[in-house]
Amino acid sequence: MRVVVSSVLALSCLISSAWAVEAPPSATAPATTTTAMPPPVTLPATRPPTPPTGAANAPINHKGLTAEQLAKNKLQQDAAVKSLVKDQATRLQQLEKANLAALAQNQELQLKNDNLGVQLQVLQTERSAQMFLYGAVTVVVGVLLGFLLAGYIYNKRRRQW
Repeated sequence: MRVVVSSVLALSCLISSAWAVEAPPSATAPATTTTAMPPPVTLPATRPPTPPTGAANAPINHKGLTAEQLAKNKLQQDAAVKSLVKDQATRLQQLEKANLAALAQNQELQLKNDNLGVQLQVLQTERSAQMFLYGAVTVVVGVLLGFLLAGYIYNKRRRQW
């Protein structure tokens, strides 16, 4: 019995992990959104600049270098750090712009959602009022038919005597 239970559990784990894999979106799938969404902002992938050959790839041996070579290596390292900082600053600006655009779109969608919620409430109250009027008209017509039929039956009986 234990063997069967353990094998069923193992099989269910394998099957559930196979279903967990997401299929890549197909190009032939129809678009289901009705509102036009702006394309997502793509940011360029930044890589740290490659250091000059020999400067960062090989360990620095300070004993065999002259003062000029040490100063040159230091300037190259400083330039590499400055370029990294500059790349990060431009990436930060791009991210800030994308964030502001997303926040504006989010606020716009929230306003639309609130508008649609109010419209839904109005339509629901109008529908309930319409149903109330239909019920009232039905009751009035029923009462009138009742009086007419009662009067007709009463007059018919009276004529028979």
